[in-house]
Amino acid sequence: MKRITQILSMIMIVFLLVSCKNAKQKLQEYVTAYNASAKTFKADNVTLTTARGYINDDKIELRFETGLEQNQANKMAGDMAFSKLLKEMINKNQIPKELVEEGIRFDAYFLADDNTVLSKKIIDKESISEILQ
Repeated sequence: MKRITQILSMIMIVFLLVSCKNAKQKLQEYVTAYNASAKTFKADNVTLTTARGYINDDKIELRFETGLEQNQANKMAGDMAFSKLLKEMINKNQIPKELVEEGIRFDAYFLADDNTVLSKKIIDKESISEILQ
C-alpha cells in the first residue's frame, strides 16, 4: 500500500510539472495554434490574419489584412468593426484573457489593402475591460 501511494504521488508531481507552463511557453503555443487555424478565420472584410510572437517583449502581434482602401470613411468604419471583432474574439477565447492576465500584450492591427494601418488596438490588463464594454 505504501509503495502504491509513493508511485501515485510521483505520477501526480510529474503531471503537475508538465501541466505548469509559463507565459512565454503559452505565448509560443498560442501563436502556433492561431496561425494554424488562420485559414478558417472568418470576419467581414478580413482576407488574411496572422500572429507573430515577441517573447522578449511579452507581446503578440495580430494582423488582420482587408480588401478595404485606405481612406477616412474606411478608417472610421474599420475602427468600429475592429473593436467589435476583438470583443467577439475575447469572448470566444480566441484572444485568451488568461494570457492578458499573465502580462502578455496583444497589438492588433486592422490593415488596408495596401498594408497601411486602418486601426490599431492594444489589448493588455488595463485596456481589456474597455474593449469588453
